[in-house]
Amino acid sequence: MIVRWIAAWIVCVYSMGAWAIAPYVQGDPVAGGNMQTAAAAVEGKLKNGGFKIVGKYFPKALPGYGVVVASDESMLDEVGAAGSHAILGAAIRVGVRADGSVAYANPDYWYRAYFRRGFEKHEAAVKALQARLGAALGAGKGVGGEETAASLLNYRYMIGMERLDSSRSKLNTFGSFADALRTVRDNLARGVGKTAKVYEIVLPERKLAVFGVAMNDPESGDGEWIKKIGMQDFVAGLPYEIYIVNGDVESPHGRFRIALAFPDVGMGQFMRISNQPNIIFDTMSAVAGAEKKDVPQQGWQ
Repeated sequence: MIVRWIAAWIVCVYSMGAWAIAPYVQGDPVAGGNMQTAAAAVEGKLKNGGFKIVGKYFPKALPGYGVVVASDESMLDEVGAAGSHAILGAAIRVGVRADGSVAYANPDYWYRAYFRRGFEKHEAAVKALQARLGAALGAGKGVGGEETAASLLNYRYMIGMERLDSSRSKLNTFGSFADALRTVRDNLARGVGKTAKVYEIVLPERKLAVFGVAMNDPESGDGEWIKKIGMQDFVAGLPYEIYIVNGDVESPHGRFRIALAFPDVGMGQFMRISNQPNIIFDTMSAVAGAEKKDVPQQGWQ
């Protein structure tokens, strides 16, 4: 009897860890016709659901696609309490198309990757957020691929590639949070590296901040590389982030962040953007005010 109980428990635990989760949830369609009309409809739904709009993004070279970015006070409390890399979870991204299609970042997926081994402490808040997003935007099927719950807790695309806490994510270090914040703000305002600010969320009491960064280079910007891997329908994977923890300025390594956002993409597709992790590193380093150094290249090889 005991042996059977242990066997059943092992199967249960394994099944929970192997449960597949999609990165995006299909929302109810909104009135379309043009991008601005569709985005405004999504914005209205989010506001009615109690969310705060912090930014909108319409990637260059990707007409008919956009992202509405919101925040939620309850989740900001959770993110602040977790600290460090969890600040990436401060923004809630909703992808929208000119035809009215909606797909938003799935909290159950992304917060497992951000909270990592501490996810259980915040699981109730994540479920509450998921329910509120579902009520505001609709709760359709999961789309965009899938990863297991277990793999998301310490995610990396494959052996040898970076995780969330990779040392290669660190771009620059300042003597204070205020200095780091001022540098990133100023550089985004100046469009350093052909960038622009999409959103800014700062938790000053926690010395945490995250910025959504539009990459506007006509050859390697967001609209260009996302089309090369055929993932534009999941535009809620954008924008890319740069974040501050105390005096450290970091950005998720491309081989972690792009793969996390688009788990349905195979290595063959990633090789179409083989140099994108390096481009992202150089771009975010410029935003962080880092001196250019000879850093080993880390493409999709």
